[in-house]
Amino acid sequence: MRLIDRELLPGVHHVEDCMGVCFTLIVGARRALLVDAGYGFEDVAAFVRGITPLPVTLWLTHAHHDHALGARWFGAARLHPDELPEYATYAAEPWLGRVLADARENGVSVDEAAWRARPMPAPEAVPGETIDLGGLTARVLPCPGHTPGSVAVYVPERALLLTGDDWNPCTWLFFPEALPVAAYRANLRGLLALPFERVICPHRTALYPRRVLEAFAAGLTDEAIAAAPPSEVGAPFGVATRALALPEEQVLVFDGEKARGGERCP
Repeated sequence: MRLIDRELLPGVHHVEDCMGVCFTLIVGARRALLVDAGYGFEDVAAFVRGITPLPVTLWLTHAHHDHALGARWFGAARLHPDELPEYATYAAEPWLGRVLADARENGVSVDEAAWRARPMPAPEAVPGETIDLGGLTARVLPCPGHTPGSVAVYVPERALLLTGDDWNPCTWLFFPEALPVAAYRANLRGLLALPFERVICPHRTALYPRRVLEAFAAGLTDEAIAAAPPSEVGAPFGVATRALALPEEQVLVFDGEKARGGERCP
């Protein structure tokens, strides 16, 4: 197993783990910010120390296992308060057993005993903040959608937006904790008020231009959402999903029942 580092911009390292999920290390002159930590099957903290000796703050964009479980290599992590219930679910059994089964199915060899032996930290609940890294600034911004406590990170000096799972070229909005499409759409469009020019997401290794996210958001019309055809993506989760095809070969997979009812998730 190995982690792969790609420095997409000066001081911005997008790291891919053995399961193909990415997290981002932003290195300033005085300190660094790690945005998510992947599955944690590799020693994420040691890898980060190989990139920078500076003190590192870990912020989780949300609590899903593929972004949060790498926090086990750190003594502390920050998380939006609305995300604490999801953290309690995805960082414990039976979810850990599902994650290990998924790794085996993907041919990833894991030292299960050693991995389980590392405790997950109790996260510090923070609704958002601005962190001065020294020459670079990271603004952690609440953006409920993929989950109730999802956050995005804006780095003005790099004109860069990190979306977490609120946006990927294939975005999932159908887990029980996800918001209905209309609420998600409003929050996502709010991010477009920021003057960013580049976008990083956790399920791709590329650096995207702003126009790709703009095209995604513009395609989320009421008419398009209502006409989106059924999709089998949510079937393993018992959810009647629909898939909305969007410009630039993008897609939004969402809970069709929640979209029709318009209710906010609990």
